[in-house]
Amino acid sequence: MIILGIDPGTTRIGFGVISEESVKGEGKKFKLIDYGVIEGAPKTELSVSISENSKKLLKIIKKYKPEVAGIEKIFFAKNVKTGIAVAQNRGALILELVNNGIKIKELSPSEIKSLVTGYGLADKKAVAKMAAIILGVKEGLKGHDDASDAVAIAIAASLSKNFGE
Repeated sequence: MIILGIDPGTTRIGFGVISEESVKGEGKKFKLIDYGVIEGAPKTELSVSISENSKKLLKIIKKYKPEVAGIEKIFFAKNVKTGIAVAQNRGALILELVNNGIKIKELSPSEIKSLVTGYGLADKKAVAKMAAIILGVKEGLKGHDDASDAVAIAIAASLSKNFGE
């Protein structure tokens, strides 16, 4: 099974693509296929940015053909304006997943951390390190935090298995 993880943002969206197979007597075995970021134009009008991000996600969907996707729920901190923009972008990404028949699992940041590390308050470094261990990536996950977060989201989605909630 191919699983897509998405860490939504406005100008940068993390994506992670993993495969999962069940190995008799050993449980699940995961393999990293690809990960990175979808870069949007930071000064672009929001509607244009959302459209561009959606098209870029569609290319990833067509290339890897995931059956399921995990996407992080919105976490509002201080900046409500940014949170609203992320929510709007996230909605367009979810629509792209739905339009392509992909089952979706929405996960909170603490659920992702708990499923990947066993501790719901783990920091980003611990999550990225554990995701790399789970995937057998000896050199660790490189690049933006958004990309390693998306890989962790894909792992957490697989471990949770309650798609469509």
